[in-house]
Amino acid sequence: MPVDPRGKTIVLTGASSGIGEVAANQLARQGARLCLVARRETELRRVRQSIRKEGGEVWTYPADLTDEDSLNACADAILADHDRVDVLVNNAAHSIRRPITKALDRLHDYQRTININYIAAVGLTLRLLPRMLEQGDGQVVNISTLSSQVPIPLFSAYLGSKAALESFSRSLLAETAHRGIAVSIVYYPMVRTPMSSRTSIYQHMPMMNVASAAGWIVKAIRTRQARVGSPLGVAGSIALSAAPGPITRLTQPLFRQMDKRLARRQSRSDR
Repeated sequence: MPVDPRGKTIVLTGASSGIGEVAANQLARQGARLCLVARRETELRRVRQSIRKEGGEVWTYPADLTDEDSLNACADAILADHDRVDVLVNNAAHSIRRPITKALDRLHDYQRTININYIAAVGLTLRLLPRMLEQGDGQVVNISTLSSQVPIPLFSAYLGSKAALESFSRSLLAETAHRGIAVSIVYYPMVRTPMSSRTSIYQHMPMMNVASAAGWIVKAIRTRQARVGSPLGVAGSIALSAAPGPITRLTQPLFRQMDKRLARRQSRSDR
């Protein structure tokens, strides 16, 4: 039976731009009570003002979730302000596109990526989960990527952090489903956001638009499905599990050719 977001208290991280901002607006229009978390206070205030102008219920909690003290202060404030926490959406993320051979002296790439994509998501989950367990009902929505379902090169730091988050999600579901906790993983393809636009050649790649991507978060909340994604991702997961070596060898030339095509388009547009 579909879940109505109306009246639900939903904590959404990474809410100051991109998918998080648009998802916040979509959920507000459906009557959700929103607790928005992000590092950039000015942008977070802008999103809050926009939602309140349309009559939505929204609170903001500026925080650096990679800092344990800041994360704990954020969680304390949310728990003090709200009797219930119905949904936590761990959307805040950071991505790096770099070959492993170009990162041999850049361990910090992996550290900072896993700190926000995995440690911060787990940390906020651990703080808010007891309230959900007391209620006997709650949901954690963790954002991942289609790229973890197929063997994608050049994103090892990002994919490693998302693989960790997916494993945590499955353990959380296995341990708490019988106590009323739903856990959903959203597997996005490439989405046209400020984060993806930092890679110049990706400006020439077809991508999912932000409104559709935000709709997947709403879908996860409404359906409480364990997985929200695309048929391509499901097929990729099955193929990769069945034959990881052959599938990886088969797909890598295709990705190299794609990068070459995108680079040529970038070169032509720069002329």
